[in-house]
Amino acid sequence: MKKTLLKGNIALCEGALAAGCRAYFGYPITPQNEVPAYMSERMAELGGTFIQAESELASINMVMGASIAGFRAMTSSSSPGISLMQEGISYLAGCELPAVIANVQRGGPGLGNIAGSQSDYFQAVKGGGHGDYRLIVLAPATVQEMYELTYDAFDLADRYRNPVMILADGVVGQMMEPAILNKENLSPSDLPEKDWILNGCQGRQPRLIRSLLMAEGALEQHNYHLAEKYKKISNTEIRYEASNLDNAQILLVGFGLCGRIIKEVQLIARSKKISVGTIRPITLWPFPTEIIHRAARKVKKVIVVEMNLGQMLEDVRLAVAGRVPVEFVGRPGGGIPTPEEIMEKIL
Repeated sequence: MKKTLLKGNIALCEGALAAGCRAYFGYPITPQNEVPAYMSERMAELGGTFIQAESELASINMVMGASIAGFRAMTSSSSPGISLMQEGISYLAGCELPAVIANVQRGGPGLGNIAGSQSDYFQAVKGGGHGDYRLIVLAPATVQEMYELTYDAFDLADRYRNPVMILADGVVGQMMEPAILNKENLSPSDLPEKDWILNGCQGRQPRLIRSLLMAEGALEQHNYHLAEKYKKISNTEIRYEASNLDNAQILLVGFGLCGRIIKEVQLIARSKKISVGTIRPITLWPFPTEIIHRAARKVKKVIVVEMNLGQMLEDVRLAVAGRVPVEFVGRPGGGIPTPEEIMEKIL
C-alpha cells in the first residue's frame, strides 16, 4: 500500500475531503494555518466551497448555514480561535446539526504562544459554551490518525446529528510521517437519510430548525432528548488503545502526543524489569472510564501524562475511584513531558 509523507494538518484536510467535506470556512491562526491554505486549493479542485471568513465567529456560523442545507461542513482553528467559536458550537449542538471542528491546540491561556499544547481538554469535553450539551471529541496521536479520525468524524456527526471535535495539538499537526491516504481502508458509512435539512419545501411540509424553545416545558424536553442521545453515544462510541494491562504494576494514561510518549516509557521500563501498562484514550468524550476503572484494580499506581497542568487527570481520578494513588506528570505552555521525567516518577 502506497504511503505518503505529509504533515498532520494536511492529513486532516485529506481525511475531510475523503469523507465528502465540500464546505470549509476558516480564519488563519498558528499552528493550524496549513489547513485553510491547503483547503483553499483542494476545494477549488473538487468544486467545493472555501471561504476565508473575517473572523472565527463568522466561520462557525457559516458552518451552521452549510450544515442546515445538508452539506458536510468543517472549520478549524487553534485554541483562542476555538474560544471565539463557543457560542456557535453550542448553537450547533442545540439545533442538532452535524459539523466537524478541528482544534490544533497551542499554549494558553490568552494568546499564549504557538507551541503545541493540550490545555483545551476542559473546554472540549466539559463544554466551552452554554447549556447541557456534549461534543464527540477525538484525539489523534499520529498523522495516520489525523486522516482516519477526521474521516470518521463526519460519519459520527451525521449519525448522531451532533458536532464532533478533532482535538489535536500543534506537534501532531506540524509533524511529518508516512500515512496511507486510502479511504477504501476506512469503515463504510451506513447513515440515516438527512430528512431534516432545509433545501426548499416545494411539494412537502416546511421544516424548522431552531434552538430557541419558548413554549412551557419545551426546552426541558429537548434537553432530555439530547441527554438520551448522549447516553447512546457513550454506550457505543468509546475508543481507546491499551497495552499490557494484565501484568502491569504501573498504569500510564495519556492522549494525543502524550499517548506516544508513554509507549516509549513502557519500553524503557521493560528494560528495567518494571511492568508498565498504557491506556491512550482516543475518544476524550465519551471517555473510556470503564477500561481505566478495571485496569486500576490490578496496578499499584496510575500516572497521568499531559501537556498541561492536569485536565484529563480529573476524569482519570473519577474512573479510578480511589482504588490506587493517581499521580501526574505534565508541562504547560508548550512544554512536553520527557520519558526521563515519567521514569523518575515511576521509580
